[in-house]
Amino acid sequence: PCHCTDTMMIVHISEDRERASVVSLPRDSYAVTPAHVDRTTGRRHEGHPVKLNAAYAEGGPQLTVRTVESMTKVKIDHYLEVDFTSFMKTVDVVGGVRICTATPMKDSYTGLDLPAGRHTLAGGEALQYVRARHVDGASDLGRMQRQQRFMAALVDRVTSSGILLNPMKFRDVTRAVLGSVRADKGFGTDEMLDLGRAMRNFSPSSSEFTTVPIGRMGFAVEGVGSTLKWDPAKAERLFRSLREDQPLSVPRAHNPARIVPVAPQQIQVQVENGTSTPGLGRRVDAALASTGFRTTRTPVNSATTDVKRTIVAYDPRWDRSAKSLAAALPGSELRPVKGQGATLKVIAGSDFERVQRVRAEEPGQGEYGVVRGDEVGCG
Repeated sequence: PCHCTDTMMIVHISEDRERASVVSLPRDSYAVTPAHVDRTTGRRHEGHPVKLNAAYAEGGPQLTVRTVESMTKVKIDHYLEVDFTSFMKTVDVVGGVRICTATPMKDSYTGLDLPAGRHTLAGGEALQYVRARHVDGASDLGRMQRQQRFMAALVDRVTSSGILLNPMKFRDVTRAVLGSVRADKGFGTDEMLDLGRAMRNFSPSSSEFTTVPIGRMGFAVEGVGSTLKWDPAKAERLFRSLREDQPLSVPRAHNPARIVPVAPQQIQVQVENGTSTPGLGRRVDAALASTGFRTTRTPVNSATTDVKRTIVAYDPRWDRSAKSLAAALPGSELRPVKGQGATLKVIAGSDFERVQRVRAEEPGQGEYGVVRGDEVGCG
């Protein structure tokens, strides 16, 4: 009813059908429309500045596509529009989508209320998850990251469940999806089936996600308001990669790191040897440092030498850092110590075997902060 958009993305499928690149376009992006006829008033407008979201309000899908093409110089071949009802229907028809979150997520505006952990979201809860804007201070930009994580999980669901390999099941899904969304005339069931067959070897690592680089937040435009102005040089390089069918990310070695709420580079650690084994403190300190933790590099001996289970002692004010550190020390015991301060303490016990690699939830790489689908799924 508001003739407005909630989310906009460009999805580029590579010519060899082995990669999907997804670029989120903030709805408050500063844009200039081509000349067009306002679909509400019928009046002809010359090109003028707007928020990208307003291109849809003024001229619907056609003007939106023309505006995005003008801004990116990327030829848009097809258009797909999903409303809230069809979004929920799509999620339900594939059997729900599994996501995981390192911290609880609560948003009174959408009704989202997820404890930390793994969840399989059906249509209604999935809609709350992708629309939530008040679970952190990042507003729309944080929401776009969650939407990208959700799309990665959706790719995982579709590829791992065998939907793409079962012609009858995929046809059922295709008909259900296309029967409840708005698409351009050239994109129908046959085209979607062809695309599904071409992408049957897809996996989460086949998809990559980013947001167009922002050069200036709060860019004020008279008559338009506060907008987000793209970084011209970085945005041009990003969209040139799409035009030239080049990947946005570089291949990485497989990294089995666990996802934690706080990056190890932000966590200070003092290591103590709680056993009579010579050199254990140095070994634990070195292993934690090589994983990214900010250790003192001067381990000391503990007051006791009979510690069996490794202990992570922490000030309760740094509980998220403590959980991240404990995740790197499988089987360790968390022990709150009021007034200890920002430096966490590891008392190595005789059970110590190794340090598990951990990483923060948003591992973006390169100048565009690109993440691959296998990097934002459940670890």
